[in-house]
Amino acid sequence: MTTVRIRRLTLTNFRNYHAASIDVDDGPIVLVGANGAGKTNLIEAISFLTPGRGLRRATHEEVAFAEGDGSWAVSAEVEGALGLATLGTGIEPPAAEDIPSPRLCRIDREPVSSVAAFADHIRVIWLTPSMDGLFSGPASERRRFLDRLVLAVDAEHSGRVSALQRSLRSRNRLLENPRPDPHWLDAIEHETAELAVAVAALRTETVRRLQGALAAPTAWGAAFPAAEIALQGWMEQMLADRPAVEVEDRYRSVLRENRPRDAEAGRTLDGPHLTDLAVRYAAKDIPAANASTGEQKALLIGLVLAHAGLVGEMTGMAPLLLLDEIVAHLDPRRRAALYDGVTDLGSQVWMTGADPAAFADIAPRSQVFEIAAGKISKPKSSPARAKN
Repeated sequence: MTTVRIRRLTLTNFRNYHAASIDVDDGPIVLVGANGAGKTNLIEAISFLTPGRGLRRATHEEVAFAEGDGSWAVSAEVEGALGLATLGTGIEPPAAEDIPSPRLCRIDREPVSSVAAFADHIRVIWLTPSMDGLFSGPASERRRFLDRLVLAVDAEHSGRVSALQRSLRSRNRLLENPRPDPHWLDAIEHETAELAVAVAALRTETVRRLQGALAAPTAWGAAFPAAEIALQGWMEQMLADRPAVEVEDRYRSVLRENRPRDAEAGRTLDGPHLTDLAVRYAAKDIPAANASTGEQKALLIGLVLAHAGLVGEMTGMAPLLLLDEIVAHLDPRRRAALYDGVTDLGSQVWMTGADPAAFADIAPRSQVFEIAAGKISKPKSSPARAKN
């Protein structure tokens, strides 16, 4: 398995960074500093090297430097399976206030169609404090989390999910008409069913593989207990033992039968856009939502670590891990297990935290950068370098 590493990260007009770059060597990267200094902003920039809106789900306009011209750029020199490559993404200054600029993507300064092309060079997984309530929160959050899991394996997945959402919106608009054209409805439902089954099939396969990874022995052992996961949705269950074409036909029939009900509701009331990810605490045989706050955190970390291992197995590349404000809430035993786990995975890991003391155990084998007001500095004792 290839260990993928960012060797240099450069930010221009991104969040609170007007211009900054950071060079790193082997080993974990630790970013410390006061709240609001820009630690999360730095790893958010890395998350924009994947499809989607990054770890905060921000719009392109929201991440632009407040005092800039509306443009921003993120560039990373990445060392991986295909050697050294420079990946860059960002937007140019908007042509007009009400006209958003398209996101541009380049590999070695050559334009590519989308950020999905970066998947040949890098895969990224993250864990942030906003995910702590995942198991007890709304199904939409678990569905979004699930799609991030799938996306780390298949970079085209977000495109399919977006296409499915557009198709559902088109169907809903047709149903707003008191007498919608049945031929148009048949056509849009045909497309919707194809997209729905494609999305559901990949989710099903990812969950199946991930459940196997969760059941396997790990370097982090009991510190992060195993979860049991399953998809709650008739389509996903049917795909487990029925051909995709049969499931498509069944969903088209469901859509046709439900036209009056969906028209009254103003939305489509059946389909994979409503699927939930069920998670159980395996050792206690209880829903993860019923576990304590600490147990839920441990389950989530174990799930993310197992997923990182699965991504490495399936793609041949150990994914980058972005762990935002994670160690402050772990006891010494779990901190040690986390460090052992990321070492065993072979991933480059970026961690943030406000308290340098929380990283005392890993500091001797890591690179610690101090972040202050969008500035990056490095103690002189370390070989790594930071530039502003």
